[in-house]
Amino acid sequence: MQEVVLYGREGCHLCEDMRAALQPWISAGHIRLRWVEIDRDPALRARYGTRIPVLCLGEREICHYHLDPVALEAALSGA
Repeated sequence: MQEVVLYGREGCHLCEDMRAALQPWISAGHIRLRWVEIDRDPALRARYGTRIPVLCLGEREICHYHLDPVALEAALSGA
């Protein structure tokens, strides 16, 4: 199981939407999701600003704003 990181902020409807869209991968045991609140870290807030949510696998940014299932599957398979 691989860990993906979702960078966002509380109260962001797009962040909530992406979390919900990731549920099938979480439920199937394909990923473990770690939520990072960017407003708790000035460097992350400066890096991402309003370009959230951002889904990452390691240092690789997979997608922004909305879940891209094709990009997620490619990242998980190492493509």
